[in-house]
Amino acid sequence: MKIKSLVAFGALVVFSSIYLYAADHIEAPGVSGTTSDITDYYAFESPENSSNIVLVANLQGLLSPTATASATFDENVMVEFNIDTNDDKVEDLVVQCYFKDGKMMVYGPVAPTKTGVTSQLEDGASSVSVNVSAYQQSPIMATANGVKAFAGPRDDPFFMDFSQFGEILAGNASGFNDPGMDTFAGTNVMSVVVEVPKSQIGGTGTINTWVTSNRKQ
Repeated sequence: MKIKSLVAFGALVVFSSIYLYAADHIEAPGVSGTTSDITDYYAFESPENSSNIVLVANLQGLLSPTATASATFDENVMVEFNIDTNDDKVEDLVVQCYFKDGKMMVYGPVAPTKTGVTSQLEDGASSVSVNVSAYQQSPIMATANGVKAFAGPRDDPFFMDFSQFGEILAGNASGFNDPGMDTFAGTNVMSVVVEVPKSQIGGTGTINTWVTSNRKQ
């Protein structure tokens, strides 16, 4: 199976001080409003276990409560967390997540068969599978082979005051208000969360990491 990457967010992570995020709501014209549209990417050290790193990709932004109730993950879209361990800007490891029959299957961390804009499903390296959580129900998580996973709707965690941002751009304000207005209040995302031991991706030092949404070709 060959899969083409659609959207990518990337950042630098230092294991000794991990926290990053990247966000892109309704700004990518090729995928905006589709099931492959990434809104946020977060990577951080697990607050419960400093030996683990948590990778979070949010998709399908600006879902209303009504839309969230019927939202599903696209079985033709794979979410791929890419990890570059030697700073050559090429992924050395990937964590792949794809969806089928109400479940998310997670593969990796594993060395990819293909790198760059075309991926190949590494379906011989399954780490864990988990049932997709339903809206307004208790979250379902699963752990196997040291990897923990969750998939399902969540409140959009990204905060942005777009109204005040517009005023700043127009020259009518010099900065944001405290407190500001949460433009995304009341909207949801479809969230993919994978927690992996640092020992499975190098353990120490610095990595580059980015996420892609990939549609089956």
